[in-house]
Amino acid sequence: MRVIIAAAGTAGHINPGLAIANKIKKEQKDSEIVFIGTTRGLENDLVPRAGYKLKTIDAYGLSKEISIENLKKMYRTLKGFGEAKKIIKEFKPDIVIGTGGYICGATITAAHSLKIPTLLHESNAFPGKAVKMLARKTNTILVSFKDAVPRIKNCKNVVFTGTPVKIKKQNYSESRKNGIISDVGLKTDKPIVLVFGGSQGAKKINDTIVEIIKDKKNKDYQMIWATGPKQFDNIKEELENLSLNINNIQNMKIIPYIYNMEELMNVVDCIVARSGAMTITEISNLGKPSILVPLPNVSHNHQLYNAKALENVGAAKIILNDEISGEKLNKAIEEIVLDKDEMKKMGENALKISTVDAEDKIYEEIKKLVK
Repeated sequence: MRVIIAAAGTAGHINPGLAIANKIKKEQKDSEIVFIGTTRGLENDLVPRAGYKLKTIDAYGLSKEISIENLKKMYRTLKGFGEAKKIIKEFKPDIVIGTGGYICGATITAAHSLKIPTLLHESNAFPGKAVKMLARKTNTILVSFKDAVPRIKNCKNVVFTGTPVKIKKQNYSESRKNGIISDVGLKTDKPIVLVFGGSQGAKKINDTIVEIIKDKKNKDYQMIWATGPKQFDNIKEELENLSLNINNIQNMKIIPYIYNMEELMNVVDCIVARSGAMTITEISNLGKPSILVPLPNVSHNHQLYNAKALENVGAAKIILNDEISGEKLNKAIEEIVLDKDEMKKMGENALKISTVDAEDKIYEEIKKLVK
């Protein structure tokens, strides 16, 4: 099978593309796969690191604003369409797959014009502009949330598959679980809350955790807090100004970044995070209660819709970004982790929207389109 995958910008777009590529390679080892991206996004690191070839084109997100800058972007994106068409003609793929974002516009349109089968994967509960615009030109659109199906019009085939993710549910033994907790420097006699805000951290969430530490609210639970690499030193300095040593705060483990995320997500009792599509999928697959703080000012407020997928089944509490405070977050945490029955119920509810076989479902849809 010869496959082109368009994936650019953020890990939320690129990682599903890589997971799809890995599944195709697993099923058909002689498959040839090329990624199309831009020169600006994380694809320039993640795609070659995963062992795949990356070709780049010009592509930009366009706004409705009339400006010289937007006109320049429009021109470059039209140029990108020609570049994508040239790559497709040379590579001669059996199928072209897009995993969301502006890169899909030029690539899927070019493939459609050349009568190559196309497939789009939409990770968010509220589909982005690119997916909606490309619905007529796409043979199949795959979605991560059932709520997204009726939100996509004009596409003949919309299929709920879930999002492929690396983090899986692990049934660790008690001794292994305790070992992971001890390695972090925490104890096993109090509930543990995992806090993170994406790979770069989330300043609003970080400021709120500083409030909790300052007011010593976390007496009855522990925290593993990933600040994000760029924010760690600022938080260290902020805590020093409060006469606190970042490495020696009671019931806290504060780190810049989590490298063993699968282990930690499996052993903690509750998760506080943004509500990107991959995070929602991982939380639901692991069956963990969560407190979600959707990132504001994103297209169609899609992180709020993602979070509601868990809130609607009784698996999560939502605190809006401009409403979060140390007092409010602490209250939400205590209501979950200090009530074992509530914690168990929310975890079981999260599993109701889990999709552990997403790769298999996606591969089946690909096979239907490839003659």
